[in-house]
Amino acid sequence: MPDHEVPPGPPNPHTGQEDDPVARVRDADAWDRRHRYPYVVLRGPVFGYAQQAAGSSGWRLLCTMSDGYPQDARDGLNSHLWFKAKDDADSPGTRRELLDAVARLETEPVDEVTAGGVRYRVLRGDEFARLGPGGMEPPRPTDPEPAVPDWAPRRRRTPSRVTGHVIDPRQPAAGMELLERKALARLCYTAERYPRDVRRDSARALATHPGVTLLPATFTAVEEKPDSWEPLVGPQPTPHDARRSLATAMEEFWPRIHHYGPAETADYARAAARYRSAHQEDTLRVRGRCFRIVRTQSLVRLGPDGPEGPRPSDTDVSEPSRTHPVMDEHGTITWDH
Repeated sequence: MPDHEVPPGPPNPHTGQEDDPVARVRDADAWDRRHRYPYVVLRGPVFGYAQQAAGSSGWRLLCTMSDGYPQDARDGLNSHLWFKAKDDADSPGTRRELLDAVARLETEPVDEVTAGGVRYRVLRGDEFARLGPGGMEPPRPTDPEPAVPDWAPRRRRTPSRVTGHVIDPRQPAAGMELLERKALARLCYTAERYPRDVRRDSARALATHPGVTLLPATFTAVEEKPDSWEPLVGPQPTPHDARRSLATAMEEFWPRIHHYGPAETADYARAAARYRSAHQEDTLRVRGRCFRIVRTQSLVRLGPDGPEGPRPSDTDVSEPSRTHPVMDEHGTITWDH
Protein backbone atom coordinates (compact mmCIF):
# COMPACT_ATOMS: atom_id res chain seq x y z
CA MET A 1 0.00 0.00 0.00
CA PRO A 2 1.20 3.55 -0.67
CA ASP A 3 2.65 5.36 2.31
CA HIS A 4 1.63 8.74 1.01
CA GLU A 5 -0.66 10.09 -1.68
CA VAL A 6 0.58 13.23 -3.37
CA PRO A 7 -2.27 15.74 -3.81
CA PRO A 8 -2.99 16.65 -7.44
CA GLY A 9 -2.11 20.32 -7.00
CA PRO A 10 -3.42 23.28 -9.00
CA PRO A 11 -4.92 22.48 -12.43
CA ASN A 12 -2.63 24.65 -14.56
CA PRO A 13 0.71 25.28 -12.86
CA HIS A 14 2.55 28.42 -13.90
CA THR A 15 6.07 27.22 -14.52
CA GLY A 16 7.87 30.53 -14.71
CA GLN A 17 9.92 28.98 -17.52
CA GLU A 18 7.94 30.05 -20.60
CA ASP A 19 11.13 31.15 -22.38
CA ASP A 20 12.72 27.72 -22.05
CA PRO A 21 11.10 25.22 -24.44
CA VAL A 22 13.05 22.28 -22.97
CA ALA A 23 11.79 23.12 -19.47
CA ARG A 24 8.23 23.43 -20.80
CA VAL A 25 8.37 19.95 -22.32
CA ARG A 26 9.94 18.49 -19.18
CA ASP A 27 7.29 20.11 -16.99
CA ALA A 28 4.46 18.85 -19.22
CA ASP A 29 5.95 15.36 -19.05
CA ALA A 30 6.19 15.53 -15.25
CA TRP A 31 2.64 16.88 -14.96
CA ASP A 32 1.28 14.02 -17.06
CA ARG A 33 3.09 11.42 -14.96
CA ARG A 34 1.92 13.05 -11.73
CA HIS A 35 -1.67 12.27 -12.71
CA ARG A 36 -1.03 8.83 -14.22
CA TYR A 37 1.05 7.75 -11.21
CA PRO A 38 -0.45 9.73 -8.30
CA TYR A 39 1.02 7.74 -5.41
CA VAL A 40 4.50 8.08 -3.98
CA VAL A 41 5.90 4.99 -2.29
CA LEU A 42 8.96 5.22 -0.08
CA ARG A 43 11.39 2.43 -0.88
CA GLY A 44 13.82 3.14 1.98
CA PRO A 45 16.74 5.35 3.02
CA VAL A 46 19.89 5.86 0.99
CA PHE A 47 23.16 7.39 2.17
CA GLY A 48 26.12 9.20 0.66
CA TYR A 49 28.58 11.97 1.40
CA ALA A 50 29.17 15.52 0.26
CA GLN A 51 31.47 18.47 0.78
CA GLN A 52 30.84 22.14 1.51
CA ALA A 53 33.59 24.67 0.97
CA ALA A 54 34.03 27.51 3.47
CA GLY A 55 31.58 30.34 2.82
CA SER A 56 29.37 28.26 0.51
CA SER A 57 25.74 27.29 1.06
CA GLY A 58 25.93 24.42 -1.42
CA TRP A 59 26.89 20.81 -0.76
CA ARG A 60 28.44 18.89 -3.68
CA LEU A 61 27.75 15.18 -3.71
CA LEU A 62 30.92 13.08 -3.99
CA CYS A 63 29.19 9.76 -4.72
CA THR A 64 26.09 8.22 -6.26
CA MET A 65 24.10 8.49 -3.00
CA SER A 66 23.09 4.83 -3.13
CA ASP A 67 24.56 3.22 -0.01
CA GLY A 68 22.10 1.22 2.07
CA TYR A 69 23.68 1.95 5.47
CA PRO A 70 25.23 5.03 7.10
CA GLN A 71 28.49 3.19 7.81
CA ASP A 72 28.89 2.34 4.13
CA ALA A 73 28.81 6.07 3.40
CA ARG A 74 31.25 6.80 6.25
CA ASP A 75 33.62 4.20 4.81
CA GLY A 76 33.25 5.82 1.38
CA LEU A 77 34.10 9.23 2.84
CA ASN A 78 37.05 7.67 4.69
CA SER A 79 38.41 6.34 1.39
CA HIS A 80 37.75 9.61 -0.43
CA LEU A 81 39.73 11.61 2.13
CA TRP A 82 42.58 9.08 2.23
CA PHE A 83 43.09 9.30 -1.52
CA LYS A 84 42.73 13.07 -1.38
CA ALA A 85 45.54 13.12 1.20
CA LYS A 86 47.62 10.80 -0.99
CA ASP A 87 47.10 12.51 -4.35
CA ASP A 88 45.82 16.07 -3.89
CA ALA A 89 47.23 17.53 -0.66
CA ASP A 90 49.40 20.58 -1.44
CA SER A 91 51.24 20.68 1.90
CA PRO A 92 52.09 18.46 4.88
CA GLY A 93 49.71 20.54 7.00
CA THR A 94 46.76 19.95 4.68
CA ARG A 95 47.61 16.26 4.42
CA ARG A 96 47.74 16.02 8.22
CA GLU A 97 44.26 17.55 8.51
CA LEU A 98 42.89 15.07 5.99
CA LEU A 99 44.56 12.15 7.75
CA ASP A 100 43.23 13.29 11.13
CA ALA A 101 39.74 13.19 9.62
CA VAL A 102 40.46 9.72 8.27
CA ALA A 103 41.61 8.59 11.73
CA ARG A 104 38.30 9.71 13.25
CA LEU A 105 36.31 7.91 10.60
CA GLU A 106 38.33 4.75 11.25
CA THR A 107 37.37 4.67 14.92
CA GLU A 108 34.13 6.64 15.39
CA PRO A 109 30.74 6.59 13.65
CA VAL A 110 30.93 10.33 12.98
CA ASP A 111 28.78 11.93 10.29
CA GLU A 112 30.74 15.15 9.78
CA VAL A 113 34.44 16.07 9.69
CA THR A 114 36.34 19.19 8.59
CA ALA A 115 39.71 19.32 6.84
CA GLY A 116 41.42 22.09 4.90
CA GLY A 117 38.56 24.52 5.47
CA VAL A 118 36.07 22.08 3.91
CA ARG A 119 33.18 20.40 5.72
CA TYR A 120 32.40 16.82 4.78
CA ARG A 121 29.10 15.27 5.79
CA VAL A 122 27.36 11.93 5.51
CA LEU A 123 23.90 12.58 4.07
CA ARG A 124 20.62 10.74 4.27
CA GLY A 125 18.00 10.59 1.55
CA ASP A 126 14.75 8.74 0.95
CA GLU A 127 14.40 6.81 -2.29
CA PHE A 128 10.88 6.76 -3.71
CA ALA A 129 8.98 5.65 -6.77
CA ARG A 130 5.67 6.72 -8.24
CA LEU A 131 2.85 4.24 -8.40
CA GLY A 132 -0.34 4.16 -10.46
CA PRO A 133 -3.04 1.67 -11.49
CA GLY A 134 -0.58 0.06 -13.94
CA GLY A 135 2.23 -0.33 -11.45
CA MET A 136 5.44 1.62 -10.89
CA GLU A 137 6.33 4.55 -13.13
CA PRO A 138 8.49 3.68 -16.16
CA PRO A 139 11.07 6.06 -17.67
CA ARG A 140 9.72 9.33 -19.05
CA PRO A 141 10.12 10.49 -22.67
CA THR A 142 12.32 13.34 -21.45
CA ASP A 143 14.65 11.12 -19.43
CA PRO A 144 18.22 10.84 -20.83
CA GLU A 145 18.85 8.18 -23.46
CA PRO A 146 21.98 7.55 -25.57
CA ALA A 147 21.83 8.67 -29.19
CA VAL A 148 23.07 5.22 -30.24
CA PRO A 149 22.17 2.43 -27.77
CA ASP A 150 25.15 0.25 -26.92
CA TRP A 151 24.21 -3.16 -25.56
CA ALA A 152 27.71 -4.52 -25.09
CA PRO A 153 28.82 -4.77 -21.43
CA ARG A 154 31.36 -2.02 -20.89
CA ARG A 155 34.00 -1.39 -18.29
CA ARG A 156 33.27 2.32 -18.36
CA ARG A 157 29.76 3.09 -17.19
CA THR A 158 27.67 6.08 -18.10
CA PRO A 159 28.67 8.89 -15.70
CA SER A 160 26.36 9.31 -12.74
CA ARG A 161 24.15 12.38 -12.80
CA VAL A 162 24.03 12.30 -8.99
CA THR A 163 27.79 12.47 -8.35
CA GLY A 164 28.74 16.13 -8.58
CA HIS A 165 25.17 17.33 -8.08
CA VAL A 166 25.07 20.40 -5.83
CA ILE A 167 22.47 20.61 -3.09
CA ASP A 168 22.00 24.31 -2.41
CA PRO A 169 19.21 25.38 -0.03
CA ARG A 170 19.37 28.87 -1.52
CA GLN A 171 18.88 27.72 -5.11
CA PRO A 172 15.30 28.53 -6.17
CA ALA A 173 13.11 25.99 -7.93
CA ALA A 174 10.47 26.63 -10.57
CA GLY A 175 7.79 24.79 -12.47
CA MET A 176 7.03 21.18 -11.64
CA GLU A 177 10.14 20.83 -9.49
CA LEU A 178 8.77 23.49 -7.16
CA LEU A 179 5.38 21.75 -7.03
CA GLU A 180 7.05 18.40 -6.43
CA ARG A 181 9.12 19.79 -3.56
CA LYS A 182 6.02 21.25 -1.92
CA ALA A 183 4.04 18.04 -2.38
CA LEU A 184 6.83 15.88 -0.99
CA ALA A 185 7.63 18.13 1.97
CA ARG A 186 5.23 16.16 4.22
CA LEU A 187 6.29 12.73 2.98
CA CYS A 188 7.21 10.42 5.84
CA TYR A 189 7.13 6.80 6.98
CA THR A 190 3.66 6.04 8.33
CA ALA A 191 2.93 2.41 7.45
CA GLU A 192 2.70 0.02 10.40
CA ARG A 193 5.30 -2.27 8.84
CA TYR A 194 7.96 0.27 9.76
CA PRO A 195 9.27 0.12 13.36
CA ARG A 196 7.96 2.72 15.75
CA ASP A 197 11.31 4.49 16.12
CA VAL A 198 11.59 4.81 12.33
CA ARG A 199 8.16 6.42 12.14
CA ARG A 200 8.98 8.68 15.09
CA ASP A 201 12.25 9.91 13.57
CA SER A 202 10.55 10.41 10.21
CA ALA A 203 7.85 12.58 11.75
CA ARG A 204 10.46 14.55 13.73
CA ALA A 205 12.42 15.26 10.54
CA LEU A 206 9.44 17.19 9.16
CA ALA A 207 10.16 19.83 11.81
CA THR A 208 13.97 19.67 12.06
CA HIS A 209 14.52 19.51 8.27
CA PRO A 210 11.38 20.99 6.69
CA GLY A 211 12.91 21.68 3.28
CA VAL A 212 13.17 19.18 0.45
CA THR A 213 15.40 18.91 -2.60
CA LEU A 214 15.27 16.26 -5.31
CA LEU A 215 18.25 14.42 -6.77
CA PRO A 216 18.44 13.46 -10.45
CA ALA A 217 16.33 10.44 -11.33
CA THR A 218 17.83 6.96 -11.49
CA PHE A 219 16.54 3.78 -13.11
CA THR A 220 16.44 0.14 -12.14
CA ALA A 221 15.02 -3.21 -13.21
CA VAL A 222 12.42 -4.81 -10.98
CA GLU A 223 10.52 -8.09 -11.03
CA GLU A 224 6.75 -7.81 -10.67
CA LYS A 225 5.45 -10.17 -8.00
CA PRO A 226 1.91 -10.70 -6.67
CA ASP A 227 2.31 -8.30 -3.74
CA SER A 228 5.56 -6.48 -4.38
CA TRP A 229 8.20 -5.24 -6.81
CA GLU A 230 11.69 -6.65 -6.26
CA PRO A 231 14.69 -4.57 -7.44
CA LEU A 232 17.15 -6.65 -9.45
CA VAL A 233 19.96 -4.24 -10.34
CA GLY A 234 21.46 -1.19 -8.67
CA PRO A 235 20.38 2.34 -9.60
CA GLN A 236 21.51 3.32 -13.09
CA PRO A 237 21.97 6.82 -14.58
CA THR A 238 19.82 6.21 -17.69
CA PRO A 239 16.98 3.86 -18.62
CA HIS A 240 19.23 2.22 -21.21
CA ASP A 241 21.86 1.43 -18.58
CA ALA A 242 19.14 -0.34 -16.57
CA ARG A 243 17.96 -2.26 -19.66
CA ARG A 244 21.52 -3.31 -20.49
CA SER A 245 22.15 -4.39 -16.89
CA LEU A 246 19.00 -6.52 -16.94
CA ALA A 247 19.87 -8.19 -20.26
CA THR A 248 23.45 -8.85 -19.14
CA ALA A 249 22.30 -10.31 -15.82
CA MET A 250 19.82 -12.62 -17.52
CA GLU A 251 22.37 -13.90 -20.00
CA GLU A 252 25.63 -13.94 -18.06
CA PHE A 253 25.09 -13.87 -14.31
CA TRP A 254 21.77 -15.48 -13.38
CA PRO A 255 22.51 -18.89 -14.97
CA ARG A 256 25.62 -19.20 -12.80
CA ILE A 257 24.18 -17.66 -9.64
CA HIS A 258 20.90 -19.58 -9.73
CA HIS A 259 22.30 -22.78 -11.32
CA TYR A 260 19.96 -22.80 -14.29
CA GLY A 261 19.76 -25.91 -16.40
CA PRO A 262 20.44 -25.89 -20.17
CA ALA A 263 16.81 -25.26 -21.17
CA GLU A 264 16.31 -22.43 -18.67
CA THR A 265 19.64 -20.84 -19.64
CA ALA A 266 18.66 -20.96 -23.30
CA ASP A 267 15.25 -19.38 -22.59
CA TYR A 268 16.81 -16.44 -20.77
CA ALA A 269 19.45 -15.99 -23.46
CA ARG A 270 16.76 -15.85 -26.18
CA ALA A 271 14.72 -13.42 -24.09
CA ALA A 272 17.76 -11.17 -23.64
CA ALA A 273 18.40 -11.23 -27.39
CA ARG A 274 14.79 -10.27 -28.15
CA TYR A 275 14.97 -7.54 -25.55
CA ARG A 276 18.07 -6.02 -27.13
CA SER A 277 16.44 -6.00 -30.56
CA ALA A 278 13.47 -4.09 -29.11
CA HIS A 279 15.81 -1.17 -28.20
CA GLN A 280 13.72 0.90 -25.76
CA GLU A 281 11.27 -1.67 -24.43
CA ASP A 282 10.65 -1.35 -20.68
CA THR A 283 8.81 -4.64 -20.09
CA LEU A 284 10.23 -8.13 -20.53
CA ARG A 285 8.48 -11.46 -19.89
CA VAL A 286 10.14 -14.85 -19.76
CA ARG A 287 9.21 -18.18 -18.16
CA GLY A 288 6.18 -16.71 -16.41
CA ARG A 289 8.13 -13.82 -14.89
CA CYS A 290 7.63 -10.13 -15.63
CA PHE A 291 10.48 -7.60 -15.45
CA ARG A 292 10.12 -3.86 -15.83
CA ILE A 293 12.39 -0.83 -16.00
CA VAL A 294 11.20 1.75 -13.48
CA ARG A 295 12.07 5.31 -12.59
CA THR A 296 13.17 6.11 -9.04
CA GLN A 297 14.27 9.31 -7.35
CA SER A 298 15.62 10.37 -3.98
CA LEU A 299 14.74 13.36 -1.86
CA VAL A 300 17.06 14.92 0.70
CA ARG A 301 15.61 16.88 3.57
CA LEU A 302 17.11 20.29 4.41
CA GLY A 303 17.37 22.11 7.73
CA PRO A 304 18.95 25.37 8.91
CA ASP A 305 22.43 23.81 8.68
CA GLY A 306 21.96 22.06 5.38
CA PRO A 307 21.18 18.47 4.33
CA GLU A 308 19.98 15.91 6.86
CA GLY A 309 22.39 13.28 8.15
CA PRO A 310 21.60 9.77 9.43
CA ARG A 311 18.81 9.37 11.98
CA PRO A 312 19.05 7.51 15.32
CA SER A 313 16.81 4.76 13.95
CA ASP A 314 18.97 4.14 10.87
CA THR A 315 20.69 0.79 11.29
CA ASP A 316 24.20 -0.42 10.48
CA VAL A 317 25.62 -3.89 9.89
CA SER A 318 29.30 -2.92 10.32
CA GLU A 319 31.48 -0.71 12.48
CA PRO A 320 34.20 1.84 11.68
CA SER A 321 37.51 0.25 10.70
CA ARG A 322 40.78 1.01 8.97
CA THR A 323 40.50 0.37 5.24
CA HIS A 324 43.79 1.85 3.97
CA PRO A 325 47.43 1.65 5.07
CA VAL A 326 48.94 4.22 7.43
CA MET A 327 50.22 7.43 5.83
CA ASP A 328 52.15 10.30 7.41
CA GLU A 329 51.91 14.01 6.63
CA HIS A 330 54.71 13.73 4.05
CA GLY A 331 52.80 11.11 2.06
CA THR A 332 54.91 8.13 3.17
CA ILE A 333 52.80 4.99 3.28
CA THR A 334 53.50 2.16 5.70
CA TRP A 335 52.23 -1.18 4.49
CA ASP A 336 51.27 -3.86 6.97
CA HIS A 337 53.16 -7.14 6.73
